[in-house]
Amino acid sequence: MPGRPEKKVSAVSASRAPYATLRGRLPDFPWDKLAPYKATAAAHPDGIVDLSVGTPVDPVPALVQRALTEAADSPGYPTVWGTAALRDAITGWAGRRLGAEGLGHENVLPVVGSKEFVAWLPTQLGLGPGDRVAYPRLAYPTYEVGARLAGAAYEAYDDPRALDPEGLRLLWLNTPSNPTGQVLPQEELARIVAWARAHGILVVSDECYLELGWEAEPVSVLHPQVSGGSFEGLLSVHSLSKRSNLAGYRAAFVLGDAALLGDLLQIRKHGGMMIPATTQAAAVAALGDDQHVEEQRRRYATRRTALRTALLAHGFRIEHSEASLYLWAGRGESCWDTVSHLADLGILVAPGDFYGPAGENFVRVALTASDERIAAAVARLT
Repeated sequence: MPGRPEKKVSAVSASRAPYATLRGRLPDFPWDKLAPYKATAAAHPDGIVDLSVGTPVDPVPALVQRALTEAADSPGYPTVWGTAALRDAITGWAGRRLGAEGLGHENVLPVVGSKEFVAWLPTQLGLGPGDRVAYPRLAYPTYEVGARLAGAAYEAYDDPRALDPEGLRLLWLNTPSNPTGQVLPQEELARIVAWARAHGILVVSDECYLELGWEAEPVSVLHPQVSGGSFEGLLSVHSLSKRSNLAGYRAAFVLGDAALLGDLLQIRKHGGMMIPATTQAAAVAALGDDQHVEEQRRRYATRRTALRTALLAHGFRIEHSEASLYLWAGRGESCWDTVSHLADLGILVAPGDFYGPAGENFVRVALTASDERIAAAVARLT
């Protein structure tokens, strides 16, 4: 009686190695570490006050919602460069708000949220082994992630002008800072730009919180007193997520060096990296209206005052925090001890070491919760 026939194994499938991905270049996603603390905070009888991620909770401005709805019948493909109306809105806003002079459409690149641009810029610049990327000692983790994805070397700095310029291709600035809220003065920005230009280093300034200054007035790297009236070697990154509550729309843009943005535009065309037509229309409305930004600023200012007062009364010290949507607070202990302490009170915050080892004794406290939840946090702290 014949036996069961042997199963034939394809020579191709037997010899093929597992698919190679970029996953091995990346650290574990840091926010996953907060899960048990979130569960603790959520168990509070009055519910969680989530001050960790910093996602907007207030309504999208009505004029922006109307613009989105009116553009809903958009069956065709949008363009990567965006509509002329969007580019006009961006340059108009930048001239009005940043004091940037002489911007044209060639100085504009719409992007699908600022995080996407930050993560993929080193790759799109063609960086790799032998190239270096530098960013602040306390910084948004995606600066490092972008360098890792490209296979470039990366390092943190206290003073960028103390860096070895050899092989340094990309210098990230972040003002106002995430997580600390620190603002770089105009004079310091000008010195950094002059140093970078002398060494042929691209400066990219992440300015997504620029319209949220409290105790200092943030200045763009494109301001003529910083740039010297030239955009060469400079890029400025902006987002509508926080100032207009549009995090869910993924609307951001980059301004600056026309030659470089032209190259990036061609690369992004090949990759299909385009903002939906509805979001483009919404962005035009948001950039053309300053009133809703001032209204949102007032909301955040009230929440900031309440939280700051309560944290100080609870024994925290607060450093920097002169701008942005965060308070950089510590109690002279491990950030994770502080996270645990606040979770027991039903308050979730971000541990400072998410932003580098220098943050190990601080937490980042976001202002992005409703007035009712902010009041609940204040009551638990006092």
